[in-house]
Amino acid sequence: MGPKPDAVVPAFHKRILFSNEAHFWLNGYVNKQNCRIWSEANPQVYVETPFYPDKLTVWCALWAGGIIGPYFFKYNEGHNVTVNGDRYRAMITNFFIPELNDNDVQKLWFQHDGATCHTLRATIDLLKDTFGDRLISRFGPVNWPTRSCDLTPLDFFSVGLCKAIGLCG
Repeated sequence: MGPKPDAVVPAFHKRILFSNEAHFWLNGYVNKQNCRIWSEANPQVYVETPFYPDKLTVWCALWAGGIIGPYFFKYNEGHNVTVNGDRYRAMITNFFIPELNDNDVQKLWFQHDGATCHTLRATIDLLKDTFGDRLISRFGPVNWPTRSCDLTPLDFFSVGLCKAIGLCG
């Protein structure tokens, strides 16, 4: 049973840890999904890219108290890896939770999106052990909506940072 819908949490917006990860392609590719060409003629533009280009996945959490991270998903040998349930849970256990020790976890809420690696039962159980009913997640006590537009302060922060250091167009 989750928190009461009519409960008022003082300064709620300052107690949410928003989290997300971003992919950085190492071949120079920049995702310009928002770039569109409007023309009467087809410019016949295409970009050839490898099917599985090398990329680095970076995770962090943002809240009113600061930033936790970044965390780089890598093997012990330093090779980049794809995030799966085991690797995400290992990051939560070995990096994120220890970073929380300096904060009053009993007052914080944790939010992540509905990615499959985030919502495996073992991961949800681990986060419930830490945050109790203060978990905003698909299959969590407070449900994160399916097919959500995934707009969080972290998305705006990371886009601004990305532009500031020249990684985004």
